[in-house]
Amino acid sequence: MLQGLISKLSNWLQRNKIVRNLEVFQDFIIISLCLGLFCVMLMRLGDMFFSFLHPLDLRQVTSDILFILILVELFRLLIDHLQQQRTSVTTAVEITIVSALREVILRGVLEIPRDQILGIAVFLVVLTAIIVALPWISRFVEQTKITNSETTEKTQLLAENTLASD
Repeated sequence: MLQGLISKLSNWLQRNKIVRNLEVFQDFIIISLCLGLFCVMLMRLGDMFFSFLHPLDLRQVTSDILFILILVELFRLLIDHLQQQRTSVTTAVEITIVSALREVILRGVLEIPRDQILGIAVFLVVLTAIIVALPWISRFVEQTKITNSETTEKTQLLAENTLASD
């Protein structure tokens, strides 16, 4: 019996070590992505300022600004992931919305076929619904966890009372 307990403890410690190593490797990848994004942001910012020397194309400048904002949001998403060890769904949805709007601005609404505009509109409505529904979903999940823990406690008390009465 003691041997089995020792082997289970040994397996558990090895799993924890593997998970810790994978988390460190994941953090290394995220830090590398942050550094890469930062370099791309600096390069795009420089390109945008050099484009001011030529005749101004308002559509291109707006597209560049939105692209830099998307990169900043991705950078913030990666930093949040490093701090909290989880990805913010709300931030990811916001980035997707801005990316879709950037493409519409870049190409121009009049140049995009009607069915694609309709698809983009539906896509944006669904993403907006996700952002609106997230607080309700998180509250529901929390209430479910509380209910499950209370049910587990009641079941354990019933089992202990049944064993005590026998």
